[in-house]
Amino acid sequence: MLADAIRSETYRLLQNRTAVFWSVFFVPVMALAISIVGQLVIQSKAVKINGANLPLELGGPLDLGQALVSSAGDLANPAILAFLLIGAATLYAGDYRWETWRLISARNTRANLLLGKVGVLKCLTLAAMLAFLLAASMADVTKAAIFDRPMTFTFGAEQAADFALLFLLSFVRVVQFLMISLLAATVTRSLLAALFVPLVIGVGQAFLSGPIAGALGLEPGDWLTQLLAPGLAFDTLKALIRGGMEAAALPDGVMVKAVTSLALWNIVPLAAAIAWFSRQDLSKE
Repeated sequence: MLADAIRSETYRLLQNRTAVFWSVFFVPVMALAISIVGQLVIQSKAVKINGANLPLELGGPLDLGQALVSSAGDLANPAILAFLLIGAATLYAGDYRWETWRLISARNTRANLLLGKVGVLKCLTLAAMLAFLLAASMADVTKAAIFDRPMTFTFGAEQAADFALLFLLSFVRVVQFLMISLLAATVTRSLLAALFVPLVIGVGQAFLSGPIAGALGLEPGDWLTQLLAPGLAFDTLKALIRGGMEAAALPDGVMVKAVTSLALWNIVPLAAAIAWFSRQDLSKE
């Protein structure tokens, strides 16, 4: 039954090519275009200033393997989060907007209907992340071509492990952010709420983990700060994976707090949405 819900939601989403484009392809295409234009501008300015001698950071070897690992840590960037909300709102609130819940709710359990939407959104998230990785790799290749830099590819066991962990962490962060959209759509029955409530909460959490936390005397490694700001928990775990001075500066035990924060922000909104939806009157939808 869950498989049926996933198949039907996948088919319906793929018919909405506008939502798929804005959710999956727009950010990678724009990021690649902006990167190429920026590189051309920098190259022209560098040649004017230094002649044929480019600065070392623009003329040294470019390690595509290291760049790939670095890109994996940037897959939960604000642009991807914001534009994936278009697909999330379409999936989560579309049946309220088009008044189609009453047509499909009798064919499956309500929990399966919501979980099917979540499963399809996870696939959409993976597609957007892979498209962004491809665009980032293409940007690195064009950078090497524009600045005439030699290319290398270092990707051993350590780099592969870091890449896998950063990719998984980014995926969990994106899904966590979109769980807020699911809860907002279920409670309010509104497409606009599914779009804007996560953005408002995300901005509030960013301020809470920054200037507001300092004003309240909260430290980044405190339980309360980590639990209230999943974005901070994501940054904490990313720093621990990357290691170095930033990881060494983190307090002991912060990994458990960060993992707990991300887990709760994934599980609680989903459970609350299913519980609310299971008791919801859908006679008008």
